[in-house]
Amino acid sequence: MRISTGARRALATFATAALIVSGTLASASAAHAAPAPATITRMAALGDSITQAAMTCSSLTSCPANSWATGTTSSVSSHYSRLRAAGASTLVGYNNAVSGALSSALNAQAQKAVTQQAQYVTIQIGANDACTSSSTNMTSTAAFKTNVEKALTTLNANGSTREIFVASIPNLHRMFDLNRGSSSARFVWGLLRICQSMLANPTSDKPADIQRRLDVQARVDAYNVILADACKAAANCRFDGGAVAAEEFVKADISTRDYFHPSTAGQTKLAKITWAKTQWVPTP
Repeated sequence: MRISTGARRALATFATAALIVSGTLASASAAHAAPAPATITRMAALGDSITQAAMTCSSLTSCPANSWATGTTSSVSSHYSRLRAAGASTLVGYNNAVSGALSSALNAQAQKAVTQQAQYVTIQIGANDACTSSSTNMTSTAAFKTNVEKALTTLNANGSTREIFVASIPNLHRMFDLNRGSSSARFVWGLLRICQSMLANPTSDKPADIQRRLDVQARVDAYNVILADACKAAANCRFDGGAVAAEEFVKADISTRDYFHPSTAGQTKLAKITWAKTQWVPTP
């Protein structure tokens, strides 16, 4: 696909923002030392269908065993698996993510994690706030900010020392670009009505459609800045520095069941790039 000047400018702007966020990450995370992995006995994952590893099994359903966060499939090497390998031999993982969840559902998931006494919580949220039936129905940045901050407040209530990790939202425009040329992908996107704010009229290069896609990606970029800022302001929280947002996923990383969610290979890549930004991996 030919990338318009506007698209290049939008991507360049986000790349700069990611560098700024990344630069603030080290100073924010240096304030405390994470506990030894062996002391972590409970973890919880919050989010949506990405964290539920939807579309990685033989049917159009969730498959949490393949989740980047709490999955048990050995090839994925999830955060759960890596913590266990690092000494958390009795670790129990809870996947509280819900397919289709918006940021408005995040606080309820956080409350569940508190009840579960999770000592480590991962968050990846926001794709569904942008992936709506129309670009006019996307969650406002103000509402997204309120929803994320409320959940982080819940996780940090009463002087909690639980560790929190926040992953950025993938680049939805790249997901579109990867499979736009596939007739199978276009058929499935239309049949399942997937992320129509981005994927509607996939073959169109009309200015209105190009601008709509850029508007959706711009909203995702804004959500990622909100996630970074909210995490920076919260205790014991580590943001991925825009690693997921900046990752240039390839076709093999995307499920051929809906041509939009991460495949098992994509979940493996998510686990790898996010783990490298966690509290248990020293910053350069």
